[in-house]
Amino acid sequence: MTRQPRLPVTILSGYLGAGKTTLVNRLLAEDHGLKLAVIVNDFGAINIDDALISGAGGGQVPLANGCVCCSRGEDLALALHGLLSGTDQPDHVVIEASGIADPVAIANTVLEDGRLSYGGIVTLADAENLAALLDDPLTAPQVEQQLRSGDLVLVTKRAEIDAETSALLDRCGARAPGLLSEAPVAGLLFGVTPLPKGRPAAAHPGYTTWQHRSREVLDRRALGDKLAARPEGLYRMKGFVLTSGGAYELHVVGRHVEAKRCEAEETVLVGLGLAARISRNEIEAWWAS
Repeated sequence: MTRQPRLPVTILSGYLGAGKTTLVNRLLAEDHGLKLAVIVNDFGAINIDDALISGAGGGQVPLANGCVCCSRGEDLALALHGLLSGTDQPDHVVIEASGIADPVAIANTVLEDGRLSYGGIVTLADAENLAALLDDPLTAPQVEQQLRSGDLVLVTKRAEIDAETSALLDRCGARAPGLLSEAPVAGLLFGVTPLPKGRPAAAHPGYTTWQHRSREVLDRRALGDKLAARPEGLYRMKGFVLTSGGAYELHVVGRHVEAKRCEAEETVLVGLGLAARISRNEIEAWWAS
C-alpha cells in the first residue's frame, strides 16, 4: 500500500500585536498555487480579510482561493486530525499561534503525529515594542522563548533592522533575523530549515481576558478620550466599535492605537493584559465609564 506523504505544518508565532494575522492575510492573497489550511489559535475571533472569504459555517471559513481557515477550538490535535481526515486535504497547514502561546508546545503536538511534517516555527519580532517587552520582567521570559524558538525570525514594523533591534534579538538567542518586507511571504514561510527537535516548552504568566458586545453607538470624540485614558495593564485590544462617525476597526498594542473606518453592525471587542496588572473588572469599569 502506498503511504500518503506527510502534511507539512508551519507555526506562526510572535507576541501580541506583532502582525501575525496581517501576515496570514498576505499569504492567503498571494498567487503561490498552494491550497492552504490556516488554524487560528488566537484569543479573538477569526480575522481574515473580507475579500478572501467566500462563505462561512461553524468554526470554518471557506476562502475564495480554495483555502480554508478555522478556529482551533479546545484541542489543536483534534483540529489537525479533522484536516487529515477530510477528503479534500490541503497542501500545507499554517497554525497562527496566540500571542501568548509557547510555539514549542504547538510544535511538539505536530511532531507527535506521524502523518504531519514539521515545517518550522516562524516568529515575528515587533520592533516597535520589543525593547519595552524585554525590559518588563513579566513579559521578557515569554517573548525570549518565542524568539529563541523561532526557526526563522522576521522583524515587523520597521523599514530596516536597526542596530538596537539586532542587539536585542541577539541577546535573546534568536537566529539571524530577516525583515518582513513587501516581497511575497510564501517563499519565506515555506523555505524554513528547522532547528533540531526536542526543545522544551515553557510556562507563561497568567493573563486576563475581556470581551464586550453591544449595539451602543459611542460619540466618536468620546471614544478617542476613552482610548487615551485606557488602563496601563491593558496591552492588547482589537475589534469593531460603532461611533457617531461610523464604524471603526480598532487595534491597540501597548501604547499604540490604530483605528480605521469599516463596516460593522455592532461593537465587538476583545482585550488582554497580564493578570498581575489588571483584572477583568478593571477593564469593564474603564469601558463602562
